[in-house]
Amino acid sequence: MINRIRDIRKSKGLTLAELAEACTPPTTPQTIGRLETGMRNLSLKWMERIAAALEVDAEMLVRSEKTPAPMVIASLRASGPEALTKPREALLPSDIAGEGTLAVLSVDESVGEFRPGDLLWLRQLDPADAPHAINRDVLVPRPGGRFAFGRLIDRQGELVGILPPGSRQKQQVVDNPPWIAVAEMLVRKL
Repeated sequence: MINRIRDIRKSKGLTLAELAEACTPPTTPQTIGRLETGMRNLSLKWMERIAAALEVDAEMLVRSEKTPAPMVIASLRASGPEALTKPREALLPSDIAGEGTLAVLSVDESVGEFRPGDLLWLRQLDPADAPHAINRDVLVPRPGGRFAFGRLIDRQGELVGILPPGSRQKQQVVDNPPWIAVAEMLVRKL
């Protein structure tokens, strides 16, 4: 198994000291460094502590040696693509930190800016956190096993207003949804 703590820590912009402080209970930067490099055994207990501090699932901290990791090898700038000084492991959407369950909406027909084959990764939020999702694309459950999808444009009490992405569509209002899933990532095959 390959330890991915360092890659995930760096992708989140944390230092060893910041990660050590974020652990519950806090630990030392030296301990985190030893766990990252394999100089200290990464037990299940340590995996759970570090995963909680990084806000990822514990199983994301390791991967099989047989599975090659996708690498970020360049960054695109206005002047064109530039090689990174050191390639880094690309984190998959399920590795992204945050509260709430991840869900995926697949696009089967062109609707607004979405194309067939697109996968929209969404994170479920508690409806009380809806103000943070204003002007973002959301998926909201409706009665009868249906959904409303579009731009969250309004929140009044328990009513949620959503503007669908297609042209000439009217605002949909959902009363007291159990959750709101906010779009975090669009995956589009070329």
